[in-house]
Amino acid sequence: MKDTSRISALINLLDDPDELIFTQVSQELLSFGEHVVKDLEFAWENSFDEILQLRIEQIIHQIQFQQVKKRLTEWKNGDTHSLLEAAIILTQYQYSELDEKEIHRTVENLYQQCWLEMNSDYTALEKAGVLNKVFFEINGFDGNRKDYNAPRKSYINNLLQSKKGNPISISMLYLELAERLKLPIYGVNLPEHFVVAYLVLPLKYLDTVDEECILFYVDPFNKGALFQRNDIEKYLTKLKIEKQEKFFMPCEKMTVVNRMINNLIYGYHNNGKNDKVEELKILKNCLK
Repeated sequence: MKDTSRISALINLLDDPDELIFTQVSQELLSFGEHVVKDLEFAWENSFDEILQLRIEQIIHQIQFQQVKKRLTEWKNGDTHSLLEAAIILTQYQYSELDEKEIHRTVENLYQQCWLEMNSDYTALEKAGVLNKVFFEINGFDGNRKDYNAPRKSYINNLLQSKKGNPISISMLYLELAERLKLPIYGVNLPEHFVVAYLVLPLKYLDTVDEECILFYVDPFNKGALFQRNDIEKYLTKLKIEKQEKFFMPCEKMTVVNRMINNLIYGYHNNGKNDKVEELKILKNCLK
């Protein structure tokens, strides 16, 4: 139970010009965690002091950042490693008021559409065709080539609303649906791009993973275009990047989430948001 009178007294001290007092007060407010946010928001709404409002905003942001950090650490240490859950947590870094239930409803609806079209007797190509049809043709998802590196393109709420995303965000959603449909589709962490691979069997049933295990690749950023290993070889040659086997093989979910954070770091760095870059580096360290 939070100490309402104590919180009120602390908030009243936030406009103290003494920096030492402000530091002590802010630290104590931070110790209350998310329970103090509504009180701080009420104080902000009822104040015309710009310095006080700025200080309140800073404290609220720190509290919300600590919550994101905590949730991401719990995700890493958990058992399921849901990509959707990780995407929601990272989106909350920018959109603290995110409606998680609405995100889950939208993704569940996409899954149901795919499930109704799917047949267990279909070949791998036919199953990929069903997912592509629902994802790209019926729902209109596509890669966003305008303002390619903008951070907002990485957030799940914006992807579901606009149906446009960057390679990692749109692949993440594609992977989430594939997993729910029990399709052996996994991410492939290419340099400057991200695609997925359709395997002969789920990874847990494979003793070793080599090129013989991969039936074909899918590029969610380009409306589900199908391609083969030699296409990746041509892509790497074009970029003058030395071929490494990891560029052809499925990657772990942790790698997918790391790539999502790297994209955000790159986008915010380009925008000169160095404070966000440093915070995202802290979040990335949570996955180590």
